[in-house]
Amino acid sequence: MNPCVQRTDLMRAADGAEQNQLSVSDPGAWTTAMNNLGIMPVGLGRQPMISDSLCLQRFDPGLGLMSPMNPLMGLSLVPPLPVPPDMPVVKEIIHSKSCTLFPQNHNLPPPSTRERPPGCKTVFVGGLPENATEEIVKEVFDPCGEIIAIRKSKKNFCHIRFCEEFMVDKALYLSGYRMRIGSSTDKKDSGRIHVDFAQARDDLYEWECQQRLLAREERHRRKVHEDRLRPPSPPPIVHFSEHEAATLAEGLKDDHKFCEATAVLFTWIDRGEVNRRTANHFYSMIQSANSHVRRLMSEKAQHEEEMERAKEIFKNALLAILNQFEQISAVFTAATRQKAWDHFSKAQRKNIDIWRKQCEELRTAHSEEVMGIRREEEMEMSDEDEDENPCKRLRTEENGSCDQASLKEENDSLRWQLEAYRNEVELLKREQRGGGGRHDEDPPVIQMLQQNMHNMQQQLLSVQEQLRSKEAELEETREEQRLLEGGVVSMRDQLLSNGDAVEGTNGDLHETAMNCVPSSFLSRERRSEVIMRGAVASEKEALLLGVISTFLHVHPFGANLEYLWSYIQRLDSKVSPVDLERLMVRLPSMFRVELSGVGATLEKRWKFCGFESLGSA
Repeated sequence: MNPCVQRTDLMRAADGAEQNQLSVSDPGAWTTAMNNLGIMPVGLGRQPMISDSLCLQRFDPGLGLMSPMNPLMGLSLVPPLPVPPDMPVVKEIIHSKSCTLFPQNHNLPPPSTRERPPGCKTVFVGGLPENATEEIVKEVFDPCGEIIAIRKSKKNFCHIRFCEEFMVDKALYLSGYRMRIGSSTDKKDSGRIHVDFAQARDDLYEWECQQRLLAREERHRRKVHEDRLRPPSPPPIVHFSEHEAATLAEGLKDDHKFCEATAVLFTWIDRGEVNRRTANHFYSMIQSANSHVRRLMSEKAQHEEEMERAKEIFKNALLAILNQFEQISAVFTAATRQKAWDHFSKAQRKNIDIWRKQCEELRTAHSEEVMGIRREEEMEMSDEDEDENPCKRLRTEENGSCDQASLKEENDSLRWQLEAYRNEVELLKREQRGGGGRHDEDPPVIQMLQQNMHNMQQQLLSVQEQLRSKEAELEETREEQRLLEGGVVSMRDQLLSNGDAVEGTNGDLHETAMNCVPSSFLSRERRSEVIMRGAVASEKEALLLGVISTFLHVHPFGANLEYLWSYIQRLDSKVSPVDLERLMVRLPSMFRVELSGVGATLEKRWKFCGFESLGSA
């Protein structure tokens, strides 16, 4: 209610009381009551009972009107005036139509509240007067915001549910006020209200729904962000047809479309589009892909030429820089001579000395870099000379390089067949465990496959042994070639040193050269015979034989090659498993190999049989 209207009504009441010749026995009580109602205290004769300075704040005597007062200023949407942090909040009297709210003493501590539940829109109001009705409660809390529901109990408390969460904070402002209904002094018409947070299922449900909505929106934003950052999907692969095959064949001939064309060709072959009708088309496309290899090699050669030219330019630039460094060093050397050095000051001499040292360091670094480039070029030229040596190439071909390549191919094919058999056995085992209908038919098939696998493994081991023997022969041939090259070089030196007697000794040198080769071949045959007989070639092999014999003697059931090599590697890290196997293969009277296990667990175990051979001898 407007305070001016209240004051006008009170004046009219005072006029009526004066006309009825009423008197006030206690002016102090009258003044206190009017001050509590928020109006200016006046007497019955419209005279102020107290001075304006002691009256309510915000009253302007010059205007004759009281400035607008809003007791719920802190609860409105309009921000209140800034209040110093150290000043306590002074609550004011709140008037409503049916009741009046008096604040508690500001010296008392503020009312306590419980922890705020998530999404709280409901408050608990306790300490209501006994005669308070639902309309009075709604009238008091209606300025806080829109009220959805009021649930009042008979025990002087109620629950009020608001439309928004911030309205709960406005309602908490009224906690601690004393409510008085009308002007009655009856105990049932007054009570100190307490407002606190209430935990309601409706509030919690709405809050959870809001959180789920926010989570969905966040997931949608994240998905949109990921879709924006995700690279574009590759174009779909077209299905095979004669028209598409012709287009793809043209694309295989184009350098810009070759990568896409090969991807399509791989997909078609992987899908199983190759059959008797389309085999010719696919063969022509594969042939086009193979012809691209020549283009790649030509491009590689072109890039290598460009790289060589760049290296040459870089080397020339380094030489020019090094030449300039040498000229600068000559300048510094001339400056340090006595006829010029004596004319410089001490500071100038110090700077010249520092500059000279820096120039020498840079010149040394650049010269080392140039020398490194030259060494690399010399090494490349020597490698090219060795590759172009026809004698060495002919010797390599004669010593079974072709046989070694064929053995490797056979070894790979056997390994692939073995892997295929193993996959079939695993598939049959899974089918046997999954379905019991074929339980009677599967064991014979599995046994047959296992037998085939065993035979294939035996064949694979024999091929591997042949491959190792070929490699050993190749090493021996290379060693013999090095000896022959050394003999040729020594003979050439002798020929150059004895230049005066070249004509007379040509026949002898020819006979000597012709006799060196058979002797070397004879030495090779002797070495091979000695090795095949099982003789020890060096002291290192003798030590290895002793360690291997001791190790296998303490393992009566044998040990595989990897286990033996892991033990010997601790003693000599330079020994390889191939060296160990070659050494044991050369001595069949001391070591023998046995196969143990079935199927995938098949492995070779080496055993020591020296005592058995000695007893049989």
